[in-house]
Amino acid sequence: MSRRAARTKALQVLFAIDLGRMDPHQALIDIGTGDLPDQERDFMRQLVLGTVAALAELDAIISKYAVGWRLERLAAVDRNILRLALYEMLYCPDIPSNITINEAIELAKNFNNEEAGKFINGLLDNVRRDRENRQRRD
Repeated sequence: MSRRAARTKALQVLFAIDLGRMDPHQALIDIGTGDLPDQERDFMRQLVLGTVAALAELDAIISKYAVGWRLERLAAVDRNILRLALYEMLYCPDIPSNITINEAIELAKNFNNEEAGKFINGLLDNVRRDRENRQRRD
């Protein structure tokens, strides 16, 4: 297994929390258990619980960068991919942003379509670029 499998499972859990209104801990039990090795399961759990804890911050970033789109009008899968990737970009400094963005694009292509991948790429790349520019100025 891999971190890609952990991200895929994390997306499924986040989707159930978002659309199914499931309790995060119950969603982790119902969906997040399974064939992931311990290390990947721990990573998946970190992604889910971290994303849920930072949801207001992540949604504010998405709303800022998704020009012309209200958060609730985004496809649910895209919204949750963005939340997951932004959490990883902001709170997992050991993972390079380009890896996170590429993984998010692949999730979008697998769970939605090529156009969704382009949208995800554009939004996340703009966030990455702005963060890098801010860090250079500071």
